[in-house]
Order: sequence, then C-alpha cells, then structure tokens
Amino acid sequence: MNDLLFEVVDHVGIIRLNRPESLNAFSHEMIRLWIESLEEIRDNDDIYVGIVTGNGRAFCAGGDTKAMLSGDGLMAKTRGEKDDFVTSPLRVKHGLWKRIQRIPLLMEEIDKPMIAAINGAAIGAGLDMALMCDIRYSSDQAKLGEGYIKAGIVPGDGGGYYLPRIVGIDKALELFWTGKILTAEEALEIGLVSKVVPHDQLMDQTLAFAHQLCEGPQEVIRMMKRTVYQGLTMNLRQSLDMVSSFMALAVYHPDHQEAVRAMSEKRKPRFR
Repeated sequence: MNDLLFEVVDHVGIIRLNRPESLNAFSHEMIRLWIESLEEIRDNDDIYVGIVTGNGRAFCAGGDTKAMLSGDGLMAKTRGEKDDFVTSPLRVKHGLWKRIQRIPLLMEEIDKPMIAAINGAAIGAGLDMALMCDIRYSSDQAKLGEGYIKAGIVPGDGGGYYLPRIVGIDKALELFWTGKILTAEEALEIGLVSKVVPHDQLMDQTLAFAHQLCEGPQEVIRMMKRTVYQGLTMNLRQSLDMVSSFMALAVYHPDHQEAVRAMSEKRKPRFR
C-alpha cells in the first residue's frame, strides 16, 4: 500500500497520509506522492477543492524519529546517492529544499481552497502541513503542537512563516519554545484551527464544506484567495489596484450574470 493515497470525488481532491503504523510520519515516498498530488490539484481544472487528512489515529507526526536516529531521514539523502549516511550541513539544506519545502511552495501556487481535516495528532511538521491549508477542521480528539524544541531542531518546512501569521508572534514563540501540546479546544481558542467537530463527523463535515465551496463561482473563489494572500505583502494602493483588475474580470464572467439572475428570480444560482 502506498504511503499516501489520492482520489478525486465530486470535484474534491482528497490527500490521505497513509502510514498509520508510524502516525503518518514522513517518508520519501509520502513526500514524493504528496508533491504529485498537489500538482494534480493545482493543474486539474476538474478539481475545485483540496482536502488533506490522515489514515489511522494521527493526522501527521512530522519527521520520523526512527529514521532520524538511523541517519535515513528526509534531509539525509538525495536521489542517486549511495545509502551510506554522511552528515553534511549542505546536504540537510538541499534535502529540505528538494523535498519538504516543495510542499509549501506548491501550496502557494494553488488558488483553490485547501482544507485540512485533522483527524488526530498533528505535531511539528505535521501541524505545519495543516497550517499551510486555508481552513483547518479538527477532530475533538486531536492534539496539536510544535515539537521541534524536543528534537533540538528548528521548523524547517515553513512553520516559522505560517504560525505567527495565524496565532500572533507571542503565541507562536511560546508554542515553539515550549513544545506544548494543545487540545483541539485550546487550539480553537487561539485560532490555530477553524472549527472543532466530533471525531466521527470530521470527514462528513469537512466534505460538506468542500462541496458547498464546489457549488460556488470557482473563478471568483480563486480571485478572493489571491486577494487575501497577496494582500498580506502589499500596501493598500497595490491591493486596491489588484482587486480592481479582478473585479473587471468578474463582472464580465458568466458566473456573475448567473448570480444576478438567480438573485432576481429568488433561486439558487447554478454555476456548473
């Protein structure tokens, strides 16, 4: 069985991390398949929304500690190298860039909504992978935290970028420095997750939200995502200039015409 499973159901691309015996900790195969799945979500026009979740009792435990101890971690080897482990700062840097760091870069290229369905423990890089998503639905049984301090390493996958933008600088540093593990409710209180749902309803509610988004005007949804994220790095004038271009495109799109007709006829719009 593959370390990651990917399927498309009713315009929703579902990524399932599939190493339940290792709490869905990363493997070389998992990262390779993750990258391929994200590229498919990005490029396939028949996919409107993406979901990331885990099989088993964990969402993702991040790095595989056994692999770290054996010298076979994701940062240790690159394609074509011998199996012998030789430590090297440059190899660590290149390993991150060629593998795990491709995931946040790909996520930045996806204009479609991305949702994390956090079914269990999301620790360290596992939590960071959820933070890369736009919306985070969490099981009420999930545990979340940044465990890097306990391994004596830094967040190499983008956690240091995402976490302070979501919960604020002070709370981010507290979580990084202490390695504190939060319950789902504690995570909700600080805005780390978007919604907490009963464990046995997690995928049903996540899919219901995804399908709601699938029924909307897709180009406008993607323009809205670009407006929000790109606006974080722009001044007001730049943001207004960008959104005026989006508006000029939106008002001439057939979805706008359908939305206006639906409002006047007091019915639900049909965008597909």
